[in-house]
Amino acid sequence: MNKDIEHRNDIILLVDSFYDKVIEDSTIGHIFNDIAKVDWDHHLPVMYSFWGSILLDDATYIGNPMVKHIALSKQYMLTEEHFRVWLRLFQESVDEHFSGLKAEEAKARAATIAQIMRQKVSAVV
Repeated sequence: MNKDIEHRNDIILLVDSFYDKVIEDSTIGHIFNDIAKVDWDHHLPVMYSFWGSILLDDATYIGNPMVKHIALSKQYMLTEEHFRVWLRLFQESVDEHFSGLKAEEAKARAATIAQIMRQKVSAVV
């Protein structure tokens, strides 16, 4: 049985595992790599802070992820399928490495984030 998400190193493992899947995914990988042209050396630490703030209350994240996603949606139409794949990959990453209350919270928070992003992005296009 896997342990729960407890420390920053757990967040790093989760985020790295998730984005390894994203980069290789045939449905959404090109959005990150070719459309958004994500600078992974910059993006990953931001995501460690984002998820650490959400799951560990470490309050290290500063930013508004909605702004970047709305701008991206003006460049490339993000569909229901894109959000579904994003969520599936995130939940798979959680399940591969963790189990427990925080792991379940991570999956629930990701589902909420995907839903809100999808609604906000579709309202703009």
